[in-house]
Amino acid sequence: MQALIQYGFFFLILTLLVKPVGGYMARVFQRQRTLLDPVLRPVERLLYRATGVDDQQEMDWKQYATSFVLFGFFGTLLLYGILRLQRFLPWFYPAYQTTPLTPDLAMNTAISFSTTTTWQAYGGETTMSYFSQMVGLTAQNFLAGAAGLAVGVAFIRGFVRTRAGTLGNFWVDLVRVLLWVLLPLALIGAAVLVWQGVPMNFHPYAQVRTVEGSIQTIAQGPVAALEIIKNLGTNGGGFFNANGAHPYENPTPLTNLIALLAIAVLPAAFTNTFGRMIGNPREGWILYAVMTVLFVAGLAACGWNEQKGNRILKQQAHLLTAGSANQPGGNMEGKELRFGIAQSVLTAVVTSNGATGSYNSMHDSYTPLGGAVPLVNMLLGEIVYGGLGTGLYSIILIALLALLLAGLMVGRTPQYLGKTVGPPEAKMLTLYVLAGPCAILPLTAIAVATRAGLAGLTTNTGAHGLTEILFAFASCVANNGQSFAGLNADTPFYNLATAVAMMVGRFALAIAALALAGLFAAQPRRFSGEGSIRTDTVTFGVLLLATAVVVCGLSFFPVLTLGPVLEHLARFVS
Repeated sequence: MQALIQYGFFFLILTLLVKPVGGYMARVFQRQRTLLDPVLRPVERLLYRATGVDDQQEMDWKQYATSFVLFGFFGTLLLYGILRLQRFLPWFYPAYQTTPLTPDLAMNTAISFSTTTTWQAYGGETTMSYFSQMVGLTAQNFLAGAAGLAVGVAFIRGFVRTRAGTLGNFWVDLVRVLLWVLLPLALIGAAVLVWQGVPMNFHPYAQVRTVEGSIQTIAQGPVAALEIIKNLGTNGGGFFNANGAHPYENPTPLTNLIALLAIAVLPAAFTNTFGRMIGNPREGWILYAVMTVLFVAGLAACGWNEQKGNRILKQQAHLLTAGSANQPGGNMEGKELRFGIAQSVLTAVVTSNGATGSYNSMHDSYTPLGGAVPLVNMLLGEIVYGGLGTGLYSIILIALLALLLAGLMVGRTPQYLGKTVGPPEAKMLTLYVLAGPCAILPLTAIAVATRAGLAGLTTNTGAHGLTEILFAFASCVANNGQSFAGLNADTPFYNLATAVAMMVGRFALAIAALALAGLFAAQPRRFSGEGSIRTDTVTFGVLLLATAVVVCGLSFFPVLTLGPVLEHLARFVS
C-alpha cells in the first residue's frame, strides 16, 4: 500500500505540472511574452549580437540538421580536449584522480555527454577533476539537452506550418531553451539541493578516521551544479560512481522526488506544448495518456517482480521474501535501505523511460523480469516521456506508423493533423523504425561472438551475460546511459562500439525526424474526410499503444527470450 501511495503521489504531481509547464514552453517557443522577458530579452539580444546570429533568418530542415550535428561535433571536440588535458587544468588532485583517462575512454565520454547519453565507463570521483565536472560535463549537460529540445520544437513546426520551406532557426531555439527553460530551473533546483545537503564546494577530498580506525577518503566537489542539470537535461551522468545512490547526490526523500520530477516533467509537459502549438491540446493529452499507460504497466511489472523476490533464495537459503514490520521483504539486493523497493523501482522506471541514465539502485541485481522492464523501456525507443524533444518526436513517429498501417488496411492515404503520409514520408518512417534494431542487434551479436566483447563479462555469463551486453547497447542507442554494472565497459572494444551506438541514437533519429518535419511543413493542410482516423480519440490511443508494443516485440522478442526470459525460466529447473 505504501508503494502505491508513493507512485500515486508522483503521478499526481507530474500530471498537475504538465499543463502549466507545457503552456509556458509553448509561449517561449512561439516568442510570446513571459514573466522572464524583461530580464532575459536583453541577454538574448546580446548573445545574438556577440555570435552574429540573425534571429529573423530561418533554416530549412537540412540547414537545421547540419547546425545540430555540427554543434554536437564541436561540443564533443571541446570536451575531449578538456578531458585529455585535465591534469594541467585547475582543481586536479593526482592523489585522488587515479583512474587514467585513456584516449578511447576520453573519446567515449565526450561523445556520451554531447549526445545526452552520459554512458559512464569510469568512476567520477576517481577519474574527473572539478574543472572537468563543472566546465566540461556540466556545460554539455546544458548544451546537449537544449539542442535536443530545439529539435523537438522544429519537429512541431513541421505540423504547424503549411507550404513552408523552413523550420525555424536552430541557434535561436537553442538560446531560448537555455535562457528561458533550463537555466532558471537549474538555478532554483541547485539551491534546493544545497539546502537539502548536497555539496557545492571546491574543497580537497577529506581524510577522516572511521570508528574501526581506518582512514577513509570522502570526495567533495560542486555536486549540486551537476546534479540538477543532469536530470533536467536528460543526461544522468553522476558526479560519483554510485550516482543517485550516493548520499551526496541524493541525501533525502525530497531530493529523490526532485530528481524524478526533473527527469519527467519537461518531456511529459512537451506533449502539452505540442497540443497548444498545433491548436488542439487534446492531441497532446492523448499522447500523454499513451505514455502514462506504458509507464504504469512497466512500473507494475517491475514492482511486482522485485517485491516478489528471488524464488531460489526463498527455497534453498530459506530467506524471508515477504514484507513485515521488521524488514521490507522482496529483492533488496543492490538497493538502498533508505529508498527501499518502491522508490528504487520508481526511479528505475522513470530513468529508463526517459533519456536520463541516473539511478539509485543497481539494476544488475534486479530479478530477471524486474531488470527486463528498464531494458524494454529503452527498446521501445524513448516513447514514454523520453528525452528533451526526442520523446515527443519518437512517439509521434510511431503514431504515424500506426496511421500508415491502418490506412493500408482500409485502402486510404493516412493523414495526421492535416498532413499526408505519402511515399517520401513512409521512407523516413522506415529509416526511423529500422535504425534502432539495426544498431542494437548487430552490435550485440558482435560482442557475444568475439573475444573482445566477451572479455567484458567479468562476473556473469550465460543468459544474464547476454542481457548485460544487450542492455548496454540498448541504453546507448536510447541515449540513456544506464548499465548492468557487471559488464566491464572500459575497454577499447566497448568504448568504440558504444560510441557508434550513441551517435546512431542521437543523430540518425534526429535527422530522420527533421527530414520528416521538412516534408510536412512543405505540404498544404488537408481537411480530413469521412473514413479518416481521428487522432484525438481513445481509439487512436489504443491503436498507437498496440503499434508501439508490436514494433518492439517484432524487433527484439527473440533476443529478450534468450536473455531475461530464459534466465527467469531457468530458475524453475535449477
